Amino acid sequence: MNKVYPDARSAMAGLLKDNMTIMSGGFGLCGIAEVLADAILESGVKGLTVISNNAGVDGIGLGKLLETRQIKKMISSYVGENKIFAQQYLAGELELEFTPQGTLSERIRAGGAGIPAFFTKTGVGTIIADGKEVREFDGEKYVMERALHADLSIIHAWKADTEGNLVYRKTARNFNPMMATAGKVTVVEVEELVEAGQIEPDQIHTPGIFVNRIVLAKDAPKRIEFRTTRKRVMA
Repeated sequence: MNKVYPDARSAMAGLLKDNMTIMSGGFGLCGIAEVLADAILESGVKGLTVISNNAGVDGIGLGKLLETRQIKKMISSYVGENKIFAQQYLAGELELEFTPQGTLSERIRAGGAGIPAFFTKTGVGTIIADGKEVREFDGEKYVMERALHADLSIIHAWKADTEGNLVYRKTARNFNPMMATAGKVTVVEVEELVEAGQIEPDQIHTPGIFVNRIVLAKDAPKRIEFRTTRKRVMA
């Protein structure tokens, strides 16, 4: 089966529909699947539930989908730097399921591993635990969290081979490996594409069995969320 598609639009063809759930990798602007997010924007699908650590920033990636109101619900750990995200949530125009960051990561990992739920101490005694089962183990209270799954996962990787084996680069690894396993269909944009067998097996982070479609996005922009500089000291 050929997993390589010529562009993002063709890679997403037949996968998008209203009211679907999408996982989107990335942390801030690091490792986001911006090219694939733009293809979702162009498709016009709406009523989306998006699982992502955050929604980037205004005008980039998921931020564009918020602007066009294609997203109805976010499952995230951080609102932070996206003004539209915060405005829509505070105005009651966007549903938001806040999840502690480590819990969010584990909920996604559990979904990919076939684990329906797990217990964690994080959130016990707070509004995070409202409406959830709390159970005692060895004298300590734990709250039950359900696993997360998606109809589609959009992933950014540094390198892939034509069989879909993936390598992530440094911090861009973040949520991408877990999300690649937790979607019914996983589409990946990569900066570098090589032939099968050209990636050393020990270097592979996500095996190709989890990847359905690949698009080469070698010219994808590398965004800087915060640029911090200091004056050059002249000798």
